[in-house]
Order: sequence, then C-alpha cells, then structure tokens
Amino acid sequence: PPTMDTTLALHYNHSGKLHSGRYRSDLLRPQTFLFLSVCAFIVLENLLVLVAIWRTKKLHSPMFYLLGNLTLSDLLAGIAYTANISLSGANTLRLTPALWFLREGGIFLTLAASLLSLLAIAVERHFTMAQLRLPRGQKRGRTWSLVGASWGLALTLAALPGLGWNCLGDLPACSTVLPLYSKRYLCFCVVLFLAILSAIVVLYARLYRAVRRSADPRRWASAAASSSSSSSSSSAAPPALLKTVTVVVGTFIACWVPLFLLLLLDAWCCPRACAILYQADYFLGLAMANSLLNPLIYTGTSREMCRAVLRLLPALTAASCRCRRRRCGRRGGGGGEGRQSEEGGQGAAGERPSGRTPSGRTPSGESPLERTPSGGTPSGRTPSGESPLERTPSGR
Repeated sequence: PPTMDTTLALHYNHSGKLHSGRYRSDLLRPQTFLFLSVCAFIVLENLLVLVAIWRTKKLHSPMFYLLGNLTLSDLLAGIAYTANISLSGANTLRLTPALWFLREGGIFLTLAASLLSLLAIAVERHFTMAQLRLPRGQKRGRTWSLVGASWGLALTLAALPGLGWNCLGDLPACSTVLPLYSKRYLCFCVVLFLAILSAIVVLYARLYRAVRRSADPRRWASAAASSSSSSSSSSAAPPALLKTVTVVVGTFIACWVPLFLLLLLDAWCCPRACAILYQADYFLGLAMANSLLNPLIYTGTSREMCRAVLRLLPALTAASCRCRRRRCGRRGGGGGEGRQSEEGGQGAAGERPSGRTPSGRTPSGESPLERTPSGGTPSGRTPSGESPLERTPSGR
C-alpha cells in the first residue's frame, strides 16, 4: 500500500510474514470475527463483576479488592485484544513503530497485570491462612501495595521495548512472532512469567497443606458418629479444596504455557525455519481464554459474589424468584393453589342450588335482599300500598 511504513515492512519481510498475503488484503478472516466476539464477551463479563463488587458493600474487603483488580486487568485485556485484532492484517503495515509498540505493549501490560494479580491473590490468601492479624488500616495498606506493585511491574515490562529494548537496526536479533521485539526481551519475559506461575503453584500447595494440617480427624470421627451427613461433608472438604486448586492451576498452565513455549521456540529458531511460529494467533487466543475464565473460577466459589452478580441480571433474578415461589408453594403443600381451588369449589357448590349469578342476583335480576318472603314489594309495603308498621292490630 502507498501508506506502508518502511521500517515495519522491512522487519515483517525479514520474518517471512509478508509471503502469506495476510498483510496485503483488507478482508477480515473468519477467525477474526470469532476472536472479536470473545473479546466482547470478556469485556462484558468482567464489567459485570466489577459493577457487582462496587455496588455490594459486603464485598468491600481486601480479598475482593484483589479480585476486582484481577477483573480490571482482564477487562483491559479484552479491550487490548480488540484493538490488536482491529489493527492487524493490512493495517499493521500502516502503523508507525511507536504505534506498533503501543499496540503490542497493551497486550503485554494487561496479560502481565492479570498474572501478577493472580499472584497477589495467592499471597493474600497465604497471609490469611497464616492468621496474620493486622489492624484494618494495615490490611488495606497491604492490599493496595500488592495492587500497586502488580501494575507497576506490568507497566515496566510493557514499556521496555518502547524505551529501547527492541531490535530496530538489528534484524538478526528480531523475533518472528513479534518482528520488532528482541528475542532476549521475549526470553526474559517468559522466564519471569514461568517463575510467577511456579510461585503461584507453590503458594497454593502450601495453602492445601495448611488446610490438611488444620483439620482435626477426631472432630470428623465425632461428627460421623452424630450425623452421617455432617461426616460426609467434613470428609469431602479437603478433596473439594484440592479439586478447586487443581482447576485453578490447571487452567493457568493450559492457557499460558503453550504461548510461553512458543516464544521460547521463537528465541531459538531462525526466521522461516519453524512453521508453527506463523500460527501464533491460535496460541494468543488460548492465552486470551484465561481472561475469559478468571471471573468464572475466582468468583464462582463465592456465594456473595454470585448473589451480587445475579442481582444485576434481571432475567436471572426473575427466574430465581419464580423458582422460589414454586418451592414455597411445594413446602406449603400447594397451599396457595389448594386454597384457591377449595374456594372455587365452595363457590361453585353454593351457586348451584340457589341458581344465582356471580353478581349475587337471581336469574330474574333481583337481589336476594330485595325479595321478601311475603311476596311484598321491594320497598317493604303490602300490595295495597300500606307499610306493615302503619297497620294497626284491628286491621284499620
């Protein structure tokens, strides 16, 4: 194109990406629409969780503040993904190097912030399990320190290429996946991310051990003797915790490790030597699923969070209300419907012998109060026009 940036064209040509024709056509690929739809869902999902935390006073605690920080990073990740996908393809070569660093740096910023937020959550849970009793002000200070440290480190990592740690003017040191990024920078980020992931695994393993040690088998035995149901729930507590931790760590590994391995392979492969490097979009999409699953994993285990989110969904709230009404009706033995049916049956039984209409009148249109047993007029007078009170005993 006439507006093609020569620097980007040189680096993309060296990486071998210009031969695919992807950067010469303005047509969007089918997977692009899929990725944009996922990004929109990520933004809406995390925005819903953020609003729920903000509006619910019960969730104004250090732990939920960290969850909100994680949700914010995932929400910004969805926005960064959307901007990156929209500026990809033929629009890539129309960017300046500064805009290109800004586009890719946004993804590194949000992904690093998301991972560091998860590390902060693990650290906070570890402090909580260690029963470190601190004043309320110190707890908030520790929480905001973790939040500030996570965003500060993420911002520093994302800004390094734009500040000079890049491969401009040194083509052999350039990455194939990200043609303007230095291979050494990518190796540094991958090693750091793997170290953070390992720290998360270690912290959760220590949490699991702490829960196992704090459990009292004699208490479980007494609970089993008193109630079998309480025994089953108590004995199921450690496996349930183990399952939750396994799902959390397994999701992390499944979403992040493939992209990390791809970037490590990029650091060792020469340009056009590894064909899998040209399929990086799918690995990025898998890492993008982490931002999609984080709200479900970390807030799905909290009843308060679930209730707060359900209050923001009118449709689900109405459905839950209908379910509660049905449950109340069943618990009352169908009292509401039974009373209505009984009242209807009694009304029908009372209407059949009298032949009255629903308005309380007879088929002739007269009210029961208007009819007198003596066949008198409705005014209470005799056919002669005299009132019963006006007649004397002598009949005058």
